Amino acid sequence: MLDALMIGFAGLGILILLIVIRMPIAYAMILVGGIGVAILSGPAILFSQLKTLAYSQFSNYSLSVVPMFILMGNIATQTGLSRDLFRAANAWIGWLRGGTAMAAIAACAGFGAVCGSSLATASTMGQVALPELRRYRYSGALATGTLAAGGVLGILIPPSVVLVVYAVIVEANIVSMFAAALFPGIIAVIFFILTIGVYVMVRPEAGPKGGASTRGEFLAATLGVLPVLVIFGLVIGGIYGGFFNPTPAGAIGVFLVWLYGIFRRSVSMRSLGEALLATARTTGMIYLIVLGAELLKIFMSRGGVPQAIADWMANSGLAPMTVLVILLIALIFLGCLMDSLSMILLAIPFFWPVLVEINGGDYVPAEMAGFGMSSEDLKIWFGILSLIVVELGLITPPVGMNVFVISAMARDTPMRETFIGVMPFFAAEIVRVAILLAFPAITLWLPHYLSG
Repeated sequence: MLDALMIGFAGLGILILLIVIRMPIAYAMILVGGIGVAILSGPAILFSQLKTLAYSQFSNYSLSVVPMFILMGNIATQTGLSRDLFRAANAWIGWLRGGTAMAAIAACAGFGAVCGSSLATASTMGQVALPELRRYRYSGALATGTLAAGGVLGILIPPSVVLVVYAVIVEANIVSMFAAALFPGIIAVIFFILTIGVYVMVRPEAGPKGGASTRGEFLAATLGVLPVLVIFGLVIGGIYGGFFNPTPAGAIGVFLVWLYGIFRRSVSMRSLGEALLATARTTGMIYLIVLGAELLKIFMSRGGVPQAIADWMANSGLAPMTVLVILLIALIFLGCLMDSLSMILLAIPFFWPVLVEINGGDYVPAEMAGFGMSSEDLKIWFGILSLIVVELGLITPPVGMNVFVISAMARDTPMRETFIGVMPFFAAEIVRVAILLAFPAITLWLPHYLSG
């Protein structure tokens, strides 16, 4: 057993090394997982696993929602929807000091709700909002920091691809995860807008007032965003209301966004083909990572690594909340090194058994559990907290991927300024995590209400 455990930890170290030298994480997990299973159980067992592993993973109905939401985001990127969202938000609050930056945050939230990807939200909204922020002479730090931070909203506000994958890993209900994400997502938008308000109070020159819209411009911008609200309301409202599950909801969303693009004359057969091809590429990449993660999980389970970590944490004498905070901090650092989906697939199979162990097991009554909640509630609560700290990784120095995306667009702003600009938003996120840690009911109330 000791030899198997040592092999498991050695495999984990090799995996981290491969990721550091920039090997694609799917290939790294497949390589380490495959060789590890072959060493521990023999090549015959590995080949036996490979015969059915891909089919058993990819035929999971819950994963069928992934290409639907990705396609919806790819079509939405081509429709001009992001521009409509920003124009409407700017018409409502752009006249305030810092209002254009606040409008960018609101537009990022709206686009993230349709797109579900942080990097896509950051890059798309950067193209739309950055010229406007420059036109009003916003400081480079505030302009780029706002867009980098606003991009992280795409990962949490439902529908979210990463949230779906997390639910599949821990066998949580996807609808419950979407419901749990709603209030924390709204809190993030409010906190980011308040952060900009405080920022421009301290440094008024960083965020000048925008121009006030005429009544005609205001009405046109407001009416222009109504289709987006209808699409979001039908997709998410239909899921919350129990009219359809996430996969049909994703298909309905794709159809509605495509109709919107046809109405706007912004989606042609050629652009639709490009969206389908991009969706196939992204979905294939995600499914390959899922396959690699499952193979790695088999290797680690045979080596006893997750259980060894769980036993060590359970016997460490640390309070359950302390262990949870340690895991969340580890997720922040991991989020600096890789994309959010890869990080969730890599880390959650190790972290989740730890939390189950210190909570008392899968079937312990809530009143006797270490966290004072059932295992099902813990899945939901930890999932939302995990995605929030993954967001933090996307804007955390020195690697924050959203910062690199925005810096590539704003070449006149040094990356150092962008990192300085995201720090107030980083602090706001820490406050949000603290609130959700202290008051789990914020996350759990809506799932309980919908299920009961």
